[in-house]
Parts: sequence; structure tokens; C-alpha cells
Amino acid sequence: MTSKDITVGIVKAVAILLVSCLALFFLYKITTVIIYCLVAIVISLLLNPLVNFLKRKFKFKNTLAVITAIVVAFIIISGFILLFVPLILAQSENLSLLDVSSLERNYHLLLENITVFLDSYNINTKQLIENSKLSSFTTFEFIPNFLNSFLNTIGNFSVGFASVLFITFFILKENHSFYSKFKKLLPENQKEKILNSIHDINRLLSSYFLGLLLQLTIIMILYIIIFFIFGVENAIIIALLCAIFNIVPYVGPLIASIVASLLIMTSGIGTGADFASETLPTAIYVLIGMSLVQVIDNNFTSPLIFSKSTNSHPLEIFLVILITGILFGIVGMIIAVPFYTSLKVIGKEFFPDNKFIKVLTKNL
Repeated sequence: MTSKDITVGIVKAVAILLVSCLALFFLYKITTVIIYCLVAIVISLLLNPLVNFLKRKFKFKNTLAVITAIVVAFIIISGFILLFVPLILAQSENLSLLDVSSLERNYHLLLENITVFLDSYNINTKQLIENSKLSSFTTFEFIPNFLNSFLNTIGNFSVGFASVLFITFFILKENHSFYSKFKKLLPENQKEKILNSIHDINRLLSSYFLGLLLQLTIIMILYIIIFFIFGVENAIIIALLCAIFNIVPYVGPLIASIVASLLIMTSGIGTGADFASETLPTAIYVLIGMSLVQVIDNNFTSPLIFSKSTNSHPLEIFLVILITGILFGIVGMIIAVPFYTSLKVIGKEFFPDNKFIKVLTKNL
């Protein structure tokens, strides 16, 4: 090998590395668009049976069937959102009765008492707050920041919703065309394996989403029972909202508990109930009940449903969610199981003789 060959090899290696880095950077910058496309694909998979039904039973043209399916989905989602309007109005009315000045006085009095208590044990509270970056919470400065973040989230959601709707329409409308073109792009020697993988992934993910829906339904029913026992207002709507938070594994139930506690406390303001003797004990009892529901869900419901729907061991599912949560946060936890299931299917189809993959995919 000559020095010229070595130089050419080094240049090629550097060029490949540079192109790979640029490609990864580009994918990173368009992460939002990729997420929109993935969400649109999932929605199109869910709506595709309805589109086929409309074309088969009612002889709708393809475009009309797609528009009708999207409109039906939009109406269902809108009706679902409108369920929360009475809850929002009730909580707004309760909050309007709140004496903010009195609340802030009591809040600062509580902080002073805590400070005096900690200082008696030589704990520098001021330094502790500054180091933990909690100073904004002692002066209510976090409220404008929260409102700005909330408005930005609403704006981003609106853009995302419109984008997903637009992409979904064309995926459904051009479904067969996309599939035909996709098949033509596949290499002949790998075409069958790729198509088999897509079919198996579709089957398992459909089973997973049905399992997830069953899990949320069970949790909602248990929450409703608890809320009715302790006389929580708008029990069904709050239970539905708390159940939705369970889409996020492990973190979602914590958020649901906090939301339920806040709603119970603000409801107590509207009814004029005594905070110490009525509202606070009710919130504590509800939190205990919700914790019991989570114990049941984490130890019985979830492992049984998800192990059956994805053909994976419960410990396997737990570790995958934990690892993706550490690496990618809440989004990683939500997509962990579908993504891992897809990887298992691909591994089984393309590397059937690998011992490690054999062990992981023996139940697929």
C-alpha cells in the first residue's frame, strides 16, 4: 500500500465522518418535524380502518372517505376536550373566591417560621434557597414565567396540531401510492424481510395501543370509585384527566396526584369548607387511594397487559422505560415500549441466528 492510498483512505474516512455528523445534526434540527410525521403515521394507522369501512360500505370516494374520517376524529377529540370545560369553569370560579393577598401573607409567614426553625439548627436557609434556585418561588416571580411558558406551549401545540392534520390527510389519501413507491425503493433481496417486519410491527403496536387503552380505562374506573367515596366534585372528569397522565410511565401518576390534590383544594375554597379539618384530610385520603391504585397498576395490571400485548417480560419493559427515560426524558418514556418492540421485530427478522436476539424474541 502506497502513501497515496493511505492518504486517499484517510480523506475518505474523514469525509464519511463529516457527512455522518452533518446528517445527524440535520436530523437533530428537524426533530420536531420527524415527531409530527410519526404522530401522523400513528393517527393514519388508527383511522385507516374507518376510511376502508366508508369506502366499502358507503361507496365513498377515497378523498371523501379520508376527509370524513378526519372530521369524525376531530369531533370526537373536540367532544373529549369539551368534557373538561365544566371543570375549568368550576375551578376558575373557585379561584376567583380566593383571597390572594391573604394567601401570600400566610405563605410568607410559613416561610419565616421554616427559616427560624432551620436557623435554630445552624442551617443557612437563604443560602440553601439561592443554591437550589428556588428564590423566584418565595416572591411569586415564577407566575409570569409559568404563564409565558403556558402560552408558548399553546402556540406550539396549535402549529403542531395543524401540521399533523395536514400530514395525516395526505398519508391517508395517498396510502396505496406511498406503499407502492416504498416497495419499489426496497432492495429485492431484503424486500420480503422488510415487509414482514412492517406487518409484525403493525400487529404488535395495535395490540399495545389497545392494551394501553384498557389500562387507562381500568385506572379511570378505580379513580372514579375513590373520588366518589370521598365526595370529590367533578369526579368523573378529574378521574379521566388523571388517567390520561398515566400515559407517561412512573412520572405521570405523580403528576396526576398533584393535579388531583390541587383540584380538591380549590374546590374546597368554592364550597367554603374548612381547610384544616375538611379539605386537607380529603386530599390526603384521595392521595392514599390513588397510591393504592398505582400499586395495583404497577404490580398487576400493567405487567399483565403489556407483557401480553408486546410479548415482553415485565422486567424487560421496566428496564427499557427506565433507560429511555434517563436518556431522553418524558418523551423517551412514552415511546419506549413501541420503539423497543419495533427493534425486537426487526432484529428477529434480520438476525434470526443471533443468540442474544433469540433470547429476547423467543415469544414473538
